[in-house]
Amino acid sequence: MTIPRLRGSMTAASPSASAPRLLVLLPSLGTTTELWDGIVARLSGGHESPRILRVDLPGHGASPATREPFTIAEVAAAVLALVDDVGGGAFDIAGDSLGGAVALEVALAAPERVRSLAMFCSGARIGTPEGWADRAAQIRASGTASVVAGSAQRWFAPGYLAAHPDGPGGHALKTLLDVDDESYALCCEALGRFDRRDALTDVHVSALLAAGAHDQVTTSALMAEDAAALPDARFVELAHAAHLVPLEDPAETAALLTVLLAGRDADADAAFERGMAVRRAVLGDAHVDRATAAITPETADFQDFITRYAWGEVWARPHLTRPERSIATLASLVTGGHENELRMHVRAALRNGLTRTQIAEVIHHTALYAGLPAANGALAIMREVFAEESTAETSNTEENDG
Repeated sequence: MTIPRLRGSMTAASPSASAPRLLVLLPSLGTTTELWDGIVARLSGGHESPRILRVDLPGHGASPATREPFTIAEVAAAVLALVDDVGGGAFDIAGDSLGGAVALEVALAAPERVRSLAMFCSGARIGTPEGWADRAAQIRASGTASVVAGSAQRWFAPGYLAAHPDGPGGHALKTLLDVDDESYALCCEALGRFDRRDALTDVHVSALLAAGAHDQVTTSALMAEDAAALPDARFVELAHAAHLVPLEDPAETAALLTVLLAGRDADADAAFERGMAVRRAVLGDAHVDRATAAITPETADFQDFITRYAWGEVWARPHLTRPERSIATLASLVTGGHENELRMHVRAALRNGLTRTQIAEVIHHTALYAGLPAANGALAIMREVFAEESTAETSNTEENDG
């Protein structure tokens, strides 16, 4: 066994950051540091943005190929050496899949230096020794090209590649072809020997474990089990992702890392998770996904605030039903003349079970107290939303009939 040579790239911290943290990011098997492009773009530029060190795995990206077997512990040692090369000290670390396993090993090897740990689509044990031995043999016989089709199925949620034909997913699959075959095979064999389930109780830093709901490799159940074994861990499931969460949902990944680095308490975490669930139930996944994708370093705190306070606290209170809350919200928005929010909450009222007649009646009733012009404008918006919803329903019906 030998310690492989690794290379990476640095992204500088914000010039205004008083004491920037160092965040180390590790990719999954078959991908490169480009996996984190969307996250780095979202974490950089803020007032307190961290320094970010992205590290390529052996034979991947910028890291040289290797012909000597290695263990996950030896890859972790190589990561620590690279951190020392850029200044050393304490740091936060995150990884996806194999990168997450390496990040866990780093946290176990250097507990005095690791400030927090994030594992995306990863675990203390991934797959089986037999499965990894078969994968290594396949790569040696037929190269990484032979696993592109299988990787496309494992890496991405159903429909992702079709919905993003020119997106980063297709590029990641092309990059897989450039990974050194023998280094890939040695990574497989290292994963086959890796099992740190018995050591999870020794990790005493704040940890985040994030699973993709469609991941068939490191399933949500397995990751939740690992999170339960860690002394201080938060488990999150991303509903629309599979095995490459940082690539499929960079906005949510960046938001989760921002929270982890900020060291928010457990009550705030619980409010955020509750708020996100309520927000998706009321506004719909498509709306929340668009809002999340639009998060910037400047708006991240506000998005966190409304998710926790508006949705995790007020909307989650049990004293009114959701239809009743929709009635109160519609009346308030008409009164305040908040047309953009009104459009969103007409749709939300439909999702919450109000009929079109009931929504119209709420606006009609509000005219007595908010004034006729406000109600008239609100009714126009309501008609537009109803027409859009009818068009969408007709389109869905035609597709189903076809």
